[in-house]
Amino acid sequence: MVGAVIVRDELILCARRGPGSSLPGMWEFPGGKIEPNETPREALEREIDEELACTVDVGAQLTSTTHSYDFGDVTLTTFWCELRSGTPKLTEHSEVRWLQRSELESLDWAPADLPAVREISAGA
Repeated sequence: MVGAVIVRDELILCARRGPGSSLPGMWEFPGGKIEPNETPREALEREIDEELACTVDVGAQLTSTTHSYDFGDVTLTTFWCELRSGTPKLTEHSEVRWLQRSELESLDWAPADLPAVREISAGA
């Protein structure tokens, strides 16, 4: 799994999982599964286009962590991304917010996203 830490004007995009998803209502960095024959960066570009109707420039890797949920283990690799074009549209998420680093920990994050949140909040 890959996640995008999308930055615009020094604010970070946070996305709330929709009611029909696993972990409904929890916040995450948008992204998704890597398809066969796709690199993590290609997967992230595709997922952001599909989920938010935006294009991003994928930059450096931020974190890669594994979390054990009741439905299985999830390895999430997050990347810094810059919003290239588009305004995020809600197709799978119920809400998006642009927050400052200092505000990130105020949300109820999906556990796999927490290591990235902590690094960003600490000034990564």
